[in-house]
Amino acid sequence: MPETSPDLADIRDEYEFLDADDRYRLLIDLGRALEPMPAALKTDATLVRGCSASVWVYPTRSDDGTLHFLADSNAAITKGIIALVLKTVQDRAPADIAATDIAAALAPFDLKNQLSSNRTQGIPNMIALIRETAARYL
Repeated sequence: MPETSPDLADIRDEYEFLDADDRYRLLIDLGRALEPMPAALKTDATLVRGCSASVWVYPTRSDDGTLHFLADSNAAITKGIIALVLKTVQDRAPADIAATDIAAALAPFDLKNQLSSNRTQGIPNMIALIRETAARYL
């Protein structure tokens, strides 16, 4: 991700001032800005279970030991939620990721009340997968 990419706090500040329609648009824009995930990585092995939309997450480990995640979804809003999740963990050390309360970082976005439950039910599964990945590298 380029350095100009806003951090989670900047996104949250903007999000708080938006009405519901603009919040959807912001999430969709965040999803569009996700790093592209090659189709070859979208397999059953990288599919996150329990999501109403298809969500794929593929972790890679950089030479410096940090984890970088490629992720995608076939649903625009879901891609935006993925982008928020990745803002909390992308390119960080496994120990940092394991110590991060991802759900708490996302709490100010109040996604459960902004989106239908079938849009948010997979978020805990994606967070669990990221945490398990970090734990494997500890």
